[in-house]
Amino acid sequence: MERFEYKQAAGITALSASIADFTYKKHCHEEYALGVTLRGVQQYDLEGSLQSSHRSGVMLFHPEQTHDGWSQERSGIDYVMLYIHPDQFLEALGKKEVLRFSDPIVYDAGLRRSILDLSTAIAGGQSEDVCSELLFRVAGHFSQDSLRPMDIKAPSFTRKAKERIHENLEHVLRLDEISGEFGMSKYQFIRAFKANTGLSPYQYFLNCRLERARQLIEKHRDIYLAVSSCGFVDLAHLNRHYKHVYGTTAFEYLSYLEGKI
Repeated sequence: MERFEYKQAAGITALSASIADFTYKKHCHEEYALGVTLRGVQQYDLEGSLQSSHRSGVMLFHPEQTHDGWSQERSGIDYVMLYIHPDQFLEALGKKEVLRFSDPIVYDAGLRRSILDLSTAIAGGQSEDVCSELLFRVAGHFSQDSLRPMDIKAPSFTRKAKERIHENLEHVLRLDEISGEFGMSKYQFIRAFKANTGLSPYQYFLNCRLERARQLIEKHRDIYLAVSSCGFVDLAHLNRHYKHVYGTTAFEYLSYLEGKI
């Protein structure tokens, strides 16, 4: 049986999940994501490289790192994941520039324990001070060797195209207009964009809509504001796409945040 439970505290979102047949669609997050595989083998395509996290594996994702996810075995997997805003995580690390992890999966007992302690504290409704202290402990496990500067490889058009997409999430994506700004045909633009992001322009556009919808739900606790502000036709439209990325519908996500389920 598929299970997804979301809780929040101190600006950190904690997910506890069990999946067997469910498969996440390819997506990315604006936050850092740190997780632990508790049972089974969790597999995912990470920027074109197949990763396998076995029991006790610590999974590390930096912001906007494209991935999907599924259980290798039919018996399924159990895991927890923490989503932490870049500014908050970097402050805990004592760093200023956005960093990426040197390894996507590590087997570090101390880091694993600290992530699980923070996840348990959030799920148990511990105070923000306690959760902030536990986040500081998590950050303390990362050495200079385990972090490195983000690679600045993407052509300027990719960065600018992302900015254009973010500025127009309320409207239908118009590839002819955006690609024309860079002197490309729309097919040239699609190939170049996907080569640098791992997502097609439309996939990235939809991903950004869902990320904004999630942020609005978290801030305003108003699911219909998320529908109208992010260009979805109706709640069913939002729910369908939301489940592919977060494992649960937007309606269920709000219910978790409000403690109703």
